[in-house]
Amino acid sequence: MSGSILFAMAAEQEYGPALRARIKPVMIGVGPVEAAVNLTVELSARAQRSSLPKLVVSLGSAGSRRLNHCEVYQAVSIAYRDIDASPLGFAKGTTPLLDLPAVVPLPLRLPGVPEASLSTGGNVVSGAAYDLVDADMVDMETFAVWRASQKFGVPMLSLRGISDGKAEVTKFADWTEYLHIIDEKLATIVDRILAGEVVGAA
Repeated sequence: MSGSILFAMAAEQEYGPALRARIKPVMIGVGPVEAAVNLTVELSARAQRSSLPKLVVSLGSAGSRRLNHCEVYQAVSIAYRDIDASPLGFAKGTTPLLDLPAVVPLPLRLPGVPEASLSTGGNVVSGAAYDLVDADMVDMETFAVWRASQKFGVPMLSLRGISDGKAEVTKFADWTEYLHIIDEKLATIVDRILAGEVVGAA
C-alpha cells in the first residue's frame, strides 16, 4: 500500500525523526504557490511514468485558536482564504470562472481522528486575524495540494497538528517549539494510513 501513497510536506522542520523512520515525502515548500507548483511537477513526472499514486496525504502543522494544542486533526473541508474577487460579483472565497464552492468538502476519513475545517492562505494567521477566518484551523498549503491532486484525479487526505494559535505568533520558535510532539502523533496516524484504514465518508 505504501508505494501507492504520496505524502506531501511543506518544510523540513515538520519532518521529524518519527516520520523519517516511516516515510519519505515530497517536500513542496511553504505557501500555496510553492505547494501547487512543486506538487504539480511531482505528479506530472509520475503521470508520465504511469505511476500516479492512489492517494495524496498532506501532512504538517496548522494554527488554531479553538482546537487543542499539539493534537492532530483531519480536514473535512478546505477553503482558499486569499481569493477575493467580490468587486467583480463573485462570492468571496471563490475563484472566478472556476466551478468550485468557497468551502470544498473532503470525502475521505480516517476513523477515530478528530475532524476540523481548514482554511489555506499565504499568510501566517495570528491573534485578531483569526476573527477574519471562518474555519477551525489554518495552514498555507492544503488547498493547493488538493487542487493539484484534483487535476490528476487523485484523492487527498489532509492531517494537521496544531502548532500555534493560542497566543500571538511573534517569532519562528512560536511555530517550531512543539513540532516534535506533532511529528510523533502524525507518525502514529501514518502507520494507520499505511495499513489501509482510510475510508470514504458515509
